[in-house]
Amino acid sequence: MSTRLSTQMLPKALVFAAGACLFFGLRVHSQMVSSLYARGYNVIPEPQQAKLEHEDFRIGAGWRLELARGVEPSSTAIENLKEGLEDRHRFKLAERGSGPAIRLEIQPNSVLVGVAQDKDRQTLALQAYKLKLAKTGITVTANAPPGLFYGVETLVQMVKSTSGDLWLPEGEIVDWPDVQYREIFWDEQFHLDHLDILKHEIRRAAGFKMNAFVLRLNEHFEYASAPALVDPYALSPAQLQELTDYGLHYYVQVVPYLDGPAHVNFILQRDEFAHLREFPNQAFQMCSTNPETYKLMEGMAQDLMNANKGATYFHLSTDEAWFIGKADNDLCHEAQRAKELGSPSKLWVEYTNMTAKYLKDHGREVIFWGEDPLQAEDIPLLPPWLINGEVYSSAYNQAFRALGIRQIIYTNTLPDDPLFPFYYVLSPKEQVHSGEGTTERATQAFEEISHSMARQQADIIGVGVYAWGDRGPHPETYWLGYAVAASAAWHPGSPDPHQLTQSFYDLFYGKGATAMGRLYQLMSTQAQFFSSSWDSEPAGPVMFGESYGIGPYPSHHATLPLPSVPSADYLRLRSNWSQENSRRIDLVWKFLGENDELLNLLYKNLPSVEFNRYNLEVYLSIAKLCRQNLLMLKDLEEISRALETAQDQAAKLHYSEAVDALDTALTLAGRIRDERNQALHDATGTWYETWFPRVREANGRKTARAPQDFVDTEPTEKARRSQEGLLYLLDREFALPFGQWVHDVRDA
Repeated sequence: MSTRLSTQMLPKALVFAAGACLFFGLRVHSQMVSSLYARGYNVIPEPQQAKLEHEDFRIGAGWRLELARGVEPSSTAIENLKEGLEDRHRFKLAERGSGPAIRLEIQPNSVLVGVAQDKDRQTLALQAYKLKLAKTGITVTANAPPGLFYGVETLVQMVKSTSGDLWLPEGEIVDWPDVQYREIFWDEQFHLDHLDILKHEIRRAAGFKMNAFVLRLNEHFEYASAPALVDPYALSPAQLQELTDYGLHYYVQVVPYLDGPAHVNFILQRDEFAHLREFPNQAFQMCSTNPETYKLMEGMAQDLMNANKGATYFHLSTDEAWFIGKADNDLCHEAQRAKELGSPSKLWVEYTNMTAKYLKDHGREVIFWGEDPLQAEDIPLLPPWLINGEVYSSAYNQAFRALGIRQIIYTNTLPDDPLFPFYYVLSPKEQVHSGEGTTERATQAFEEISHSMARQQADIIGVGVYAWGDRGPHPETYWLGYAVAASAAWHPGSPDPHQLTQSFYDLFYGKGATAMGRLYQLMSTQAQFFSSSWDSEPAGPVMFGESYGIGPYPSHHATLPLPSVPSADYLRLRSNWSQENSRRIDLVWKFLGENDELLNLLYKNLPSVEFNRYNLEVYLSIAKLCRQNLLMLKDLEEISRALETAQDQAAKLHYSEAVDALDTALTLAGRIRDERNQALHDATGTWYETWFPRVREANGRKTARAPQDFVDTEPTEKARRSQEGLLYLLDREFALPFGQWVHDVRDA
């Protein structure tokens, strides 16, 4: 279960329900199709102002680069222009000559900022730019280097290729961001990317004009102050500093993200830190009245800051500390302190103030989560220099604003979707368990950013776009949601998010991409059926707690009914699996056909796309995981029919035929096992091209001895499996008692 969505979406869903209502109840976009897109030009984010003439013009041989005042030869914008034109368009600017020029210039106060949410117009102006486009020459003007970089990025994206020629529209673009701070969240909770891959993702973020890369490393960092919690593979301080410096080169801050007091299973599940638990039998939350908690948190924060020099922000994740102030045991006496202060909310404030002050004293702008158990009436007890990483509800937003605390509009594009974000919606009628359906993830994020009622209630400084890695999806699946949300962060409400989706396909994959909309739709619906094709039932151990209290509460897990085991006398069956699961099997055949179509599209696009081929290799591995699930369900139906045949033949005393039918059922069971292992093997081979292997021991370090699943009362086999390899992707299948079923059939 995703700890982030299942409960976060209670408070964070208020972003949409209470704090993100649509203006006047309408979903309004400024225009159905942008003028650039209508002319065949793709840009993400959509510029604020674009005035186009009727003519387009070619650029080609003889065009040169010209540097005007304020632009240093080492400028990142120059590097971006040259590399972008050459890599994306195979076009090199001339070193010298008398032909038309692309002129770069920095002139303070030359580009004015128009309508924007952020009141700090001076900071916005640093990121503003102007593009003048004509066949006689192109000028990119900015107030400061970041704006010049963004202007060049827009120019490189806009160039289109038609019949071997490169084209641009005549006209003028004036552009600036709606908010100064625009972050994406990179979750290394279940894995660690190679350093070059992390750099690649930062460069992608910069290309969509995001300027903060929030990095949750958890145990994947070499903490000098807490070496016992470091995983077998972890970033070194030198590598984190290298990553930080790389990001700053592209005007992207790498922002450390550190959980506490809650969401710290990665710390408290280790024996060395078990004494810091709030409750002895759970590893979810630390005791906020234990002085050693602060010593540990300050040491880890300092380790991260020491390897993150040059950055400004630090995300102190005070998220979902539901149990604060409720513990009264030999390890933790929070209840007494909460009573002294007046409430658990005030104890939460005390913890937040102490940890945030340490970061502030060390030169950081501190982002936190301002939500339950914090009560609105206690917000004035917080320092005004904090930045709230979310908008929550009207009462909270107004209280934060009155205090002077600025806020970030939070959204996520991958809450707890398994395998692939639900970018396209599968009809409830095409699911085994219809439920309430879902929403288009990228569109929902666009709407939450663009039309949040918090725009009227709060002092907004930025936008945060999150994709939670609780279920370990591959980050390659995040980028459509990130790109659409990034456009809304820069230019809210325009254009239509479905237009942005099509622009993303063109920009992300380049020439040679075919039917990408259909490919993404099939990826989405296959993943939704993968999720809904199984049943859910109560399971042990019980949950220690959720956002509604301490519990215990029953947990649930995914399961499938298996065909009944034949009796020893005449192989009688207790039930008819095929009849009981007829709807499930009917849907399986439908989705098998669509999986065929998806595989065809993937194999067609893999050799033909210009960019991001590895992205499609990951998608292929996911499509095959979905296919394995479908084939398994189909094989269960064939097993059921084989057992029915065995029953019929035994009733006729045709023992040889009955045994043959049983052998067929067991052969099919073996095929299910082999296909499962092959799909997992293929995914592992593909994903480990960019990930360090997920192992229990390496480099003289070990994972936790007794990992905990969320806040379960005791470690589970599922949690142990989650530490090694990619077994967690098919965890429900490994947990299915299929091996025992085979043994029982053999006995029969």
